[in-house]
Amino acid sequence: MHRLTRTGGTAELLRWLAGRAEGWAGLVGPDGTVLHAAARTAGAMVPDVAGLVAEGASALTERGVQAYSVDTGAYTALLFPLGGSSPGVGDLGAPVLAVVTPRPMAAGLATLLADVVLPLSLCLQAETLERKRRRVDLAESRGREAVLHLLMTGQLSIAQQVAGALRPRLPDPVRVCVVECSGGGRDEVARVCADADGGRSWIVRCPVYARHLILVMPAEAETPEPGAVPPDETVAARVGDCVVGVSEPVPLADTATGYRQAFHALAAARELATRHARFGVSPDSALVVGPAGHRWADELLNPLLTHVPRRAQDPGSQELLATAASWLAFSSHATEHLKVHRNTLAARLRLIGELLGLDLHRLADQAALDLALRVRSTPAPACTPEPAQSGSSASGTSEAAGGLDAILVRPAVRDWADQQLAPVLGAEETLRTWVRCEGRIGPAAAELGISVPGARKRLTRLETVLQRSLLRPPSARYDLWLALRSRDLAAAA
Repeated sequence: MHRLTRTGGTAELLRWLAGRAEGWAGLVGPDGTVLHAAARTAGAMVPDVAGLVAEGASALTERGVQAYSVDTGAYTALLFPLGGSSPGVGDLGAPVLAVVTPRPMAAGLATLLADVVLPLSLCLQAETLERKRRRVDLAESRGREAVLHLLMTGQLSIAQQVAGALRPRLPDPVRVCVVECSGGGRDEVARVCADADGGRSWIVRCPVYARHLILVMPAEAETPEPGAVPPDETVAARVGDCVVGVSEPVPLADTATGYRQAFHALAAARELATRHARFGVSPDSALVVGPAGHRWADELLNPLLTHVPRRAQDPGSQELLATAASWLAFSSHATEHLKVHRNTLAARLRLIGELLGLDLHRLADQAALDLALRVRSTPAPACTPEPAQSGSSASGTSEAAGGLDAILVRPAVRDWADQQLAPVLGAEETLRTWVRCEGRIGPAAAELGISVPGARKRLTRLETVLQRSLLRPPSARYDLWLALRSRDLAAAA
């Protein structure tokens, strides 16, 4: 009995009791509602068991006794209330143990049931507390996920208000860390992460990737105390089968950028013996486009920013912006991030494409939209300023009107493109083919004349060389398309 209490819980105890009684065993509410039940065999269910139990539970409640039995011609129903506070007095609101056994009743069965009341009561209480704990954990997890979603979509003030009810408070500036766990060890790794930095990081279970933890950590000194080890390195050292990627220090408002950087660092860390890497490719493309890039982004996004839905239930501009950012980051996994149906996501993307005049099936248009959204979320003073120009000040306006190509030929953008492509300079065939095939492996493999697994292996090696994620979203394909386009424009000039 006690072994089953420790290992199998209420379900195993009831199954064991049903076998000993050669009939039916269950827990019922004071009104006769069956909460849990088990029968010795599928055919052992008594036709009038519900009536017997309901009758006994009603009498037990009315009389306030410690035990009650109901006899019929062929069966006996025995009932014992659980959770009694004193001998002879049951808890009228507690569940009732009910057993229906064939007559004549086995010798000692009543004594056995009286003995099982205490362990069954404790087992039921433990299971009830565990369910409540899981609900609390789920509520907190969903709250943290909501705060992360608000940060990723640039709604900083609302995120801080929601986070104020939880702990710790959101730091600023931050480093974003992505920890890839093995199997079902995410909860244990979360505890290790909390211990490693004293609970100062904001820890979120990734809603998209079931093996990922996302940490928003204070971006303070690498080693605040002599001999101290940064939390991300501590986690990689303590947990032998996890992989850790960390971003550069970014403002809290740029959490989305930090997440992309950490995800790219994670792709590089998988190939390292230390299983840990920090993002080392900078600056972000949104920082080098200059004021003309901001004007271009505002012009491109204006139809989306000013969109007014025709019906109250239709998505507004903020919801569409969040949908676009989530889809560009997570592709089809955006349904899990946004908690919407795939048909809802498809309808929103069609509307976004119509409003902006973009074909979102094309990598070129995806890259343009991704850049515009990132530029819009980047403060203009942080961008590389325009080089000094002679003549009319209207030249900036004409450059912005020239479209994305006019932005990509800026000297700062060309330097950024050279930096992105430097690791693969002279060996760009696979990368160019993959980008030209809209980032799809099958068509790229066919054009290269190799198998799909062979193309995948090449791209995996490129991930290591570039230290960027290519095959899993968020992918670096948008930045690589922009960098290749900038190089091609420079070559044609």
